[in-house]
Amino acid sequence: MSHAANDLSPVSETLETIYQPICHELDQVEESLREEFTTAHEALESLVQHGYRLGGKRLRPALVLLSAKACGGLTEDHIKLATAVELIHTATLIHDDVLDEAEIRRHQDTVNARWGNEASILLGDYLLARALCLASSFETVTACRVIAEASRVVCEGELCQVVNRGNYDLSEDDYYSIISGKTAALCSCCCQLGAHYAGADTATEAALYEYGQDLGIAFQIVDDLLDLSGQEERTGKSLGTDLVKQKPTLPLIRVLNQLDETERKELTQKLAEGETGDRAFLKPWLEQTDALEYARHEAVKRTQLAVERLENLPSSDAADALRNLADFVIRRRH
Repeated sequence: MSHAANDLSPVSETLETIYQPICHELDQVEESLREEFTTAHEALESLVQHGYRLGGKRLRPALVLLSAKACGGLTEDHIKLATAVELIHTATLIHDDVLDEAEIRRHQDTVNARWGNEASILLGDYLLARALCLASSFETVTACRVIAEASRVVCEGELCQVVNRGNYDLSEDDYYSIISGKTAALCSCCCQLGAHYAGADTATEAALYEYGQDLGIAFQIVDDLLDLSGQEERTGKSLGTDLVKQKPTLPLIRVLNQLDETERKELTQKLAEGETGDRAFLKPWLEQTDALEYARHEAVKRTQLAVERLENLPSSDAADALRNLADFVIRRRH
């Protein structure tokens, strides 16, 4: 595999190829998820099943499984852990769609678009409760503690983003603090759990935790880039929501930092007045600065750091897959 940082051509390897070392175990996770997305109440079946159909890349379960396999081996515990973290991830997506008033995800209606906000919030809570049941079924409290802490940090990051809406003085450091919580915390949790329950030593577990953190930050930066410059038919979800909800993301922070005082005032006024229904309004400002290139370069640097965390892992298909995931994250278009 090539790790050239500046080679930003489209993804050359599919996730199916990258996940090959854990394909059998991912099938088991999928079956486990199907069982978790069930209810004894017939009236709720279509709602709960819709939540299951929102599943996408299965990145978080893959991180659990690949980290475990790279550290020695997979067990039934890892299937359960991978299921739990995906339940949490799906719950956060459903809640996010409510916050963003998004209408499309995975090329279909969001839960809130079809059933409303009340049902969406309760479905997210339902999935969180099912994840908690899985995490608490282990003999020790480690899984429950790690997952609960990651969930707390995710919520904290989301809250920080909400209270900073319209704060166009947000610094890059503050932005990274937010996405380290809302996105990276669950990725690092996945890698840590995979390593821990495979019997990895403390140093290896810590290295994989940091790998997940760097990968998650890069993933979110790319998400923020796609929200400004991606294509809805390709991403399969509503775009431009960051502008509508007045969320300062890295590309926008970079734009603002490169403008003179008069231009900055003009742009922040337009943003504050909500003149953002069409992402095209920002295009001249993006073209005037290096914002998109800068943000993508920062994402690349994070994936490089992630790959460096894996240096001491023994050679294996799983370790190679973790490196390939770093390439996928930076090259993806959806």
